[in-house]
Amino acid sequence: MEGYVHQLESFGCADGPGSRFIIFFSGCPLRCKFCHNPDTWDMTKGTLYSTDQLIQEALSCRSYWGKKGGITVSGGEPLFQIDFLLELFQKAKEKGINTCIDTSGACFTKESPWFDKFQKLMEVTDVLLMDIKHMDEEAHIELTGQSGKNIRQMFEYLDKINKPIWIRQVLTPGITDSVEYLTKARDFIRTLHNVYRVEVLPYHGLGEMKYKELGIPYPLAGLESPTEESVKQAREILECEKYKRYLEA
Repeated sequence: MEGYVHQLESFGCADGPGSRFIIFFSGCPLRCKFCHNPDTWDMTKGTLYSTDQLIQEALSCRSYWGKKGGITVSGGEPLFQIDFLLELFQKAKEKGINTCIDTSGACFTKESPWFDKFQKLMEVTDVLLMDIKHMDEEAHIELTGQSGKNIRQMFEYLDKINKPIWIRQVLTPGITDSVEYLTKARDFIRTLHNVYRVEVLPYHGLGEMKYKELGIPYPLAGLESPTEESVKQAREILECEKYKRYLEA
């Protein structure tokens, strides 16, 4: 099976446990205002790879992974190409490779046949990295262009099956950095029992040049990155130090 891939990264250390071979899938249903990879939105602008090609590329880097490393699929949105991803991870597991999905959850649905494929995918997935875009539904739509209800359903389903997740909160000044908002996010995280790590990702405008090159207006033009004090406060409220189980395992 073939799928559209935006980019390959042979050595990543911030996208899952250990050192990772990262596959950036093309295509995404969201239009997050803070997205720094608008060049991944259009699936068909990616390069076609077969699952066998990607497995061979990954295995060439295996000596660098250590005990916890493996493959991470990111994007774009990897669940946008679930058939391709399922075959890729099934083949990865045949090779004993640790598998990780970096996803927004935007494609999640319990309707068949998608959900049937997702259940099979979870059987060959070791850990997921999931963003919290925004806890408020109206603000989520304003920020991403799509409802967050199905994303919360995905969080709840992964908790039900006890699938390990790492949660990432993009800290965007004026949008997700207030004490009120962060407390609400913390309270949601506390309802989950499968959280192995919580990270704060400070907003940056490094992708603005890509928008200009693509002829797309940058929605957060002029917005500064959060201060060190703001990031520290967010980490404390979200109890980041509490979630280190995957690192200590």
